[in-house]
Amino acid sequence: MFVKKSEATLLHCCNFGLAICTIIAAILLPLHLLAKKLVYSKIHSSIGLSKAGICGGGSLPLHVDKFFEAIGTKVQVGYGLTESSPVVAARRPHCNVLGSVGHPIRQTEIKVVHDETGEDLPPGSRGIVKARGPQIMQGYYKNPIATNQAIDENGWLNTGDIGWISPIHSVGRSRNAGGIIIVLEGRAKDTIVLSTGENVEPEQLEDAAMRSSLIHQIVVIGQDQRRLGAIIVPNKEEILLASKKLSTTDSDAVELSKEKIAGLLSEELRKWTSDCSFQIGPILILEEPFTIDSGLMTATMKIRRNQVAELYREQINDLYK
Repeated sequence: MFVKKSEATLLHCCNFGLAICTIIAAILLPLHLLAKKLVYSKIHSSIGLSKAGICGGGSLPLHVDKFFEAIGTKVQVGYGLTESSPVVAARRPHCNVLGSVGHPIRQTEIKVVHDETGEDLPPGSRGIVKARGPQIMQGYYKNPIATNQAIDENGWLNTGDIGWISPIHSVGRSRNAGGIIIVLEGRAKDTIVLSTGENVEPEQLEDAAMRSSLIHQIVVIGQDQRRLGAIIVPNKEEILLASKKLSTTDSDAVELSKEKIAGLLSEELRKWTSDCSFQIGPILILEEPFTIDSGLMTATMKIRRNQVAELYREQINDLYK
C-alpha cells in the first residue's frame, strides 16, 4: 500500500498525538474517577441529567460543551429554525462532535455560501448557512416579499447563520466523522465590521465574557469603530463581594464607584476573553438589566442587539470620543 508523503507525515503526527493523549489520559484517570464519585454525581443530581441530554436551537458555547463532556454527560445538540419545522441538523450518539451542530438530518441538504456573491463555498470556508429539504416552510403567510428574501428559486432557505462545514480527512481520527458536520459561529446580522475592515462575530466574545460571575448581561459593540467596546449590566452582588475582597478599609464602607466597577469588569474581560481573536476596550455600564418588558429581549431571552445599540447610541458615541 502506497500513500503520499504529505499523508504519511500527517498520519505520523496523528499517531504521535494520539500516543501523547493516551499517556495524559492514563495519568488523569484516577483524578477523574475520584471527581466522578465526589463531585460529578452531585452535579448530575442537581441538574437532573446523568448520562445524556438534549439541546435544541443552535450550538452550545464551547465551554459548556466541554463541561458536560468532562462530567460524563453526552449532550445531543440539534439545530434549526421555525422556518425549518424546526430541525435541519443534529449530532449523532456515535459521532457527537463537540463545537458542532452535527450532520444534516435525513433528506436534508446543507451548504455554505459567500455572504455577498452567493457562491457555494468549499468545506472549511466560513459563510452563510443554507438548508433545503421537505421540512422547509412554503413561505410566510401573505408575505411573498419576505418569502422571496428567505427562500431562493431553488428552495434553499437562508438561515441567517454564519458557519462552515468541516473538511473530511482521509487519515487521522476525523476520518471516522463521515459526511457533513456543521459548525456555527454566529448570526450574519450580528457581525460587527470595524473601521479597519475586520469582521467580528460578537457571540464568541459574549459567551466567553459570560463565564465571569461579575457580568449579568453583555452586548459587544464597535460597528465602524477602530476597536470593540461593550455594554455591560454587572452582577451587583458579585461586584460588591469582589470590591470587599480588594478593599483595605472597612468592608462595610466600600463605595462602588463606576470607575471601580469598570476596572473590575475590564480585568474580568481580559481574563475570560484572552483566547479570543479580538479584545474589548471601552465599557458602558448600565444599572438596569435588559428585559422582555423593556423590549430589549425576545421571548426566548435573547438580547435585541440593534435595539440596545439604538437606545444607548449617544452613550456609545461618548465611549469613542
